[in-house]
Amino acid sequence: MGKDGFRCVECNEKAPELHRDYSNGILKITICESCQKPVDKYIEYDPVIILIDAILCKTQAFRHILFNTSLNIQWKLCVFCLLCEAYLRWSLLHGTEQSSDPADIIRYTKEWEFYGMFGLAALELSAFCVAVLLFLMVVVGGLQGATLDLRLLLRALLLSCYGKVLLIPAVIWEHDHSPLCLGLIKMFVLTSNSQAIRVILNSSRRLSLLAVCVGLLSETCVAQASEKLLWSAQDILTFD
Repeated sequence: MGKDGFRCVECNEKAPELHRDYSNGILKITICESCQKPVDKYIEYDPVIILIDAILCKTQAFRHILFNTSLNIQWKLCVFCLLCEAYLRWSLLHGTEQSSDPADIIRYTKEWEFYGMFGLAALELSAFCVAVLLFLMVVVGGLQGATLDLRLLLRALLLSCYGKVLLIPAVIWEHDHSPLCLGLIKMFVLTSNSQAIRVILNSSRRLSLLAVCVGLLSETCVAQASEKLLWSAQDILTFD
């Protein structure tokens, strides 16, 4: 982070440093000039505590992660979550049916179907992120005249999708795909997305929720269009 690249987790004011390193390993946490509180209390916290606060969608924890750390695992996390989501969709499509013949052509067909599910999941996520960014560019950048850091917003959106890791238990216990459970996971991810946007822009909750709703609408439209396209392709192949 460069100078003034940090933020106070309490009041969101910029800060030149999080702590001052004295000799003999003595560290002193910087006090915010605006709110007179520690700029970032989380630098002394255990990562587990930070994770719990992030799961609880606390604003301070999001500011710590998005502004005061150089965490750059968003792409790896994105690919991992997409793999879990693709496998979940693929397993729901085929259930528990298996081929007894290792050389059966159906087994390889199913493998390509998994890759297709991964592509669809990636396409839907891309539609969500693009719609959110375009909406914020129009509303915040165009109407309000504020500058947007699109790279930081994209990083925040991808990191805030960490809730999709909860799909791992659904992948492990593949016979317990509860629609209610999957719906709750989706709602949690959208809530985290909304909180991340609110923290980055320091905006109202209404704006962040509206941006997430626009993204969800775009994602839903892409999903439905992809499903219709797949059904049309299957009908053509069956007719031939």
